[in-house]
Amino acid sequence: MKRKYEAMIVLDMKGKEESVEELVSGIGREMEKSGVKLEQIDKLGKRKFPFNPRHVESGYFVNYQIEADNAGLDSIRAKLKLHDSVYQQYYQRR
Repeated sequence: MKRKYEAMIVLDMKGKEESVEELVSGIGREMEKSGVKLEQIDKLGKRKFPFNPRHVESGYFVNYQIEADNAGLDSIRAKLKLHDSVYQQYYQRR
């Protein structure tokens, strides 16, 4: 059964040659390959962290509105965990 989720992805852009647009659309394509239906993408911009975890000062926040079943959500979590530019990811059911 497919459910609606919000996926908050924090990107680490430090030292990356790709633009933010290319990276956001690339992650969206990976989600669609995993069987996740994209409904909306909101780019929330770059924000500084209150403290520097793992020597990262700021991240680019992107909110994806998706529809997925459990298998698709687990698949995309595993894929994005291995992605170089994904710093953190959070998923919440709507």
